[in-house]
Amino acid sequence: MAVLITGANRGIGKALFDGYAAQGEDVIGTHRQADAGAMRELDVTDPAAHARLAKALDGTALDLLICNAGIYPDKGQSLEQGYSAAMWAEGFGTNVTGVFLTIQHLLPHLRAAQAAKIAIISSQMASHTRAPGGSYIYRASKAAVLNLGRNLATDLRPEGISVGIYHPGWVQTDMGGAAAEIDAETCKRGLMARFAALNIQTTGCFETWDGRAHAY
Repeated sequence: MAVLITGANRGIGKALFDGYAAQGEDVIGTHRQADAGAMRELDVTDPAAHARLAKALDGTALDLLICNAGIYPDKGQSLEQGYSAAMWAEGFGTNVTGVFLTIQHLLPHLRAAQAAKIAIISSQMASHTRAPGGSYIYRASKAAVLNLGRNLATDLRPEGISVGIYHPGWVQTDMGGAAAEIDAETCKRGLMARFAALNIQTTGCFETWDGRAHAY
């Protein structure tokens, strides 16, 4: 199985990269820095970088694309003076447009595989029924990518390409912090099971790392 994971240099992405590599899968990771070792260079906000990656992968059929790269730029911002326009642009450029560009440019590689899958890492913070306030940019961008994934599921269903959207849990990573509920290993095992279970009958699902349907 050929797997490509964006943002695979740390956190959840690295855990998934290591997990698939340990299984002997043909796994490709991306990171925006050119000196990231075995990782392919990809700034998800840059259309030209996507085009270069797609060209470099010419002839490669991708069975699973995991859109994991994301940022949380607005931790601790104040409603009165925070959340600059530049921060909104950065958040949406990475968390929404970056996901779309990744899928758009790698679609020929997904179409070359049999029953390919796309997994989008969103968050429970995308849910409009769960609204404790704050983190407006992160919440809005994760809600937007949830909407993007569900509409892509509709459009790609006739081609046999499945799309799942996932809440990975509150994970002990640089983004999640040391006080988070689960470690990266637990998250990895849960997400890999979810991706394996994804099929055309469940396309468009919004699920938690441990297999529960998430409220929209």
